[in-house]
Amino acid sequence: MVGMPRTLSTSDMVTPGSLGPPHPEPTDGEQAGQPLLDGAPSSASLDTLIEQLVPKADYYPEKAYIFTFLLSSRLFIEPQELLARVCHLCIEQQQLDKPVLDKAQVRKFGPKLLQLLAEWTETFPRDFQEESTISHLKDVVGRIAPCDEAYRKRMHQLLQALHQKLAALGQGPESLLGTDKPISYRNKPPASIHRELLSICSDPYTLAQQLTHIELERLQHIGPEEFVQAFVNKDPLASTKPSKKKQRAQVIEFFIDVARECFNIGNFNSLMAITSGMNMSPVSRLKKTWAKVKTAKFFILEHQMDPTGNFCNYRTALRGAAHRSLTAHSSREKIVIPFFSLLIKDIYFLNEGCANRLPNGHINFEKFLELAKQVGEFITWKQVECPFEQDPSITHYLHTAPIFSEDGLYLASYESESPENQTEKERWKSLRSSILGKT
Repeated sequence: MVGMPRTLSTSDMVTPGSLGPPHPEPTDGEQAGQPLLDGAPSSASLDTLIEQLVPKADYYPEKAYIFTFLLSSRLFIEPQELLARVCHLCIEQQQLDKPVLDKAQVRKFGPKLLQLLAEWTETFPRDFQEESTISHLKDVVGRIAPCDEAYRKRMHQLLQALHQKLAALGQGPESLLGTDKPISYRNKPPASIHRELLSICSDPYTLAQQLTHIELERLQHIGPEEFVQAFVNKDPLASTKPSKKKQRAQVIEFFIDVARECFNIGNFNSLMAITSGMNMSPVSRLKKTWAKVKTAKFFILEHQMDPTGNFCNYRTALRGAAHRSLTAHSSREKIVIPFFSLLIKDIYFLNEGCANRLPNGHINFEKFLELAKQVGEFITWKQVECPFEQDPSITHYLHTAPIFSEDGLYLASYESESPENQTEKERWKSLRSSILGKT
């Protein structure tokens, strides 16, 4: 069994590698901001940043700069327009519109251009969904192809890989479900629901592994650009209702063990979903049921996901898991699935808390270096291949498990343990009337 992520001291914390593209040449008489991290500008105009992206015969931007700028540039310029400007600059600077080309110069420049296009299409394939962007690619590569036929072959391979990637992305989260779409119930859970999951999987570690499969499957379809273009909310995980206190307590203890194994694996998203479900009012109010539960393990997990101090306990555990992933000796130790809603919140506040442009009109590149660091780390985590064998029967159940409304859960909760005060009694009466048609 994989051990829990080690709690790290401040001195142990992993610091990201240096992001150090060469210092850009100022354009139009302006001065770029003070260098940040070995040469990357803290601020610069959009034109200067685009200029730094364009390769030359004797220059190629660092990978970290390419990712940072391509990620953040879409806040200021459409990807299709950016590609058009990059291609135009390449043609202009390398004089690719001349009837006779400098073959020696082009042979130095060509591989760098193709490398840039390969990195762009690999990391941000959705930028190339429009036919116009493909036309730009074919045009600029077609201009250098006469100098070396290998360029045309490389371009064909690049477009093939792009087509495959776009086709895979077209099979997004919805098609992951196929026909196995979740059922949404407004009414209370059926009496048999408690038997279904435990009959399919009675081992917490196995269920945690299958949850990890599903989490990693879904993460595969999240492109880095989505962190800039939109913010999404995570769906809540509903709980189920056994018909007897002992069975209810067994199910709660089972999910506590599942949550613990999720923590051991590094699957913090499923861990938070389970602990949040346990703390939903229809579940937490079941005092007689909880009295039969060994709650010590649950309190430890709650402590790990405690929102106090901006989730400081979770952030420490996450850094521990990230460090374990960097130094992993096995594929199981590489898994890091962050609490996704908090990741989105962090990126949202980074975006909202810092201006995109400085008073002089320069782009605040320092902000986007931090954004790229956070998104880049996530991209590394989501590319980990799940090492656990998939169990189709369990994942099918998890994909198709019913989703119950809050009213339905309250009704089941009150029928499991009677309302204790007047407010609960009135709510129960109202629910029975509206859902069951009883008075």
